[in-house]
This record gives sequence, C-alpha cells and structure tokens, in this order.
Amino acid sequence: MKVDVQQLAEHLAHTPFQVEGVYRYSKSSGVPYADYTDSFPGFVFPIAGKIQFQFNGTPYIFSPGKVVHGGANMKLDQENFGSINWEYILVQYRICKSELEESSFSHQHFELLTGQSPRLIELIMRLWHVYNQRGGISMFQTEMLFRDVLNEALLCVANRQNSCESHTLFERVSNYIHENYYQSLTIASLAEQNNVNRNRLSYVFRRYAGMGPAEYLLKYRINMAQEMLLTSDAPVQEIAQTVGIADPFYFSRVFKKQLGISPSEHREKFINNPC
Repeated sequence: MKVDVQQLAEHLAHTPFQVEGVYRYSKSSGVPYADYTDSFPGFVFPIAGKIQFQFNGTPYIFSPGKVVHGGANMKLDQENFGSINWEYILVQYRICKSELEESSFSHQHFELLTGQSPRLIELIMRLWHVYNQRGGISMFQTEMLFRDVLNEALLCVANRQNSCESHTLFERVSNYIHENYYQSLTIASLAEQNNVNRNRLSYVFRRYAGMGPAEYLLKYRINMAQEMLLTSDAPVQEIAQTVGIADPFYFSRVFKKQLGISPSEHREKFINNPC
C-alpha cells in the first residue's frame, strides 16, 4: 500500500528509533526462506534486479526506484522472476519507546516511490559499509546515516509527487487555454480556478513551456489568428476579436513581434505564394 509521505515524515520526527541491523542480500548468495518477517520492522532498499515478496498477502516488487517497508512478524511469501538477478539492502530498526510502538508505522507494510536516485543508493551503500565496521564511532555513524537515508528517500518521494502534480496542473490549464482562448481569460482567474496562486502557476508554465502563462496564452491566440488569416476572408479586426484580443492595434503589434510581419502582410504573402 501507499503511505502519506508527510505523515510518515512527521512520525519519524517524533518517534525515537534505533538501527538493529543492516543486511545485504543478492540472488547469488541467496536468502533463507522464511514464513514470517523478523521480530523487528525494516526498510528494504532495492539495488538491482527485482524479486517479489508478500507481506500478509500483499505483494511488493523489490526493484530500484522504490523503498518497501515491512512490519515485524508478518506472514511472508517470496517469488523469484526466473533468471533475473537481484540485490537489496534491508535495514531493521526498533522503536525505543514501547508506548509509541502501537500507533507507529512500524506495524504497517507500504512502499515509497522514490524514483532513481544515485544519492540514495550512495547513502545506503555507505550505511552498509559503516555498519560492518567496529567501534563506537561506527555505531554513531550508522544511526546518523540511517536518518540521512530516510531523509533522502522522503525527499525523493515528495519531489516526485510535486513534479507529477505540477505536470497535471500544466496539462489542465494549457488544455483549458486551448479550448477557451477566445474568452476573456486572466492569469488571476486561471489560478483561482485551479486553487493555486499566480506565482505557482507561473512557475509551472515556465518549467514546462519555457514561458509564463500570460505569454503562453498570447502566443496561442496569435497562432490561432495566423491560421484564421490564411483560411478566411474576415477582416483583421474581426479576427483579433475572435481570438480574444479586443484592441486591433495591440493585436497587430504583438502579431508582428511574434511573426516578423503584420497580419495583413502575412495574409498577402500567403495569397501570393500559396505553396
């Protein structure tokens, strides 16, 4: 199942926990089959390939680009994918205060979609190497690195979610512009309609279109006007109004700025050179 990354982050911020073990498994060395997970919950960080495990009947595919969490003493089933090689690192931990354990995420199974993150892989490999060293400094570094690993994983999930939401917002607003460009649209109304502020809308359009929403709307109107000039005999002023620009002088000015010639010259050029 999926989990709210903000709630998980808040939980981790207020719940004291300690690393119990860091283990590296791969197909070559094999993993002893078990009917249940260990007595400690753990995070699984896939490094390569894929293998499927079921926690209490819910299947999860361990593959790079995601992190999977399994609770303690859960019913466990394993399925290999033929000759596909796989590798993952398991970090087990325990909640330090028993009164917090009952309400914690440690009893749940879920996955975090992090996407491919070289930094996350680097951190988890460092954690595995540090854990296998001796001494108090190694123990201290293990605890610190595990928190760095979790921090990077949560940031990756949040960034992916924000990116997905941003692209959805851009698609929704740009499609609306394409369908309603001839109406009296304003950036404030588009932002309000989509429950975002103008700065957020501007950021999204600059990210996906390379320009702000006002410029995007104007360019689309000019593109539609360009087509109308070539496919109809309507006066320039009428075409300007049809694409949502009431001032014909402003229309002519921005048309020439975008295409290098005036609307009338553009039409005349096409009539004289139809091919």
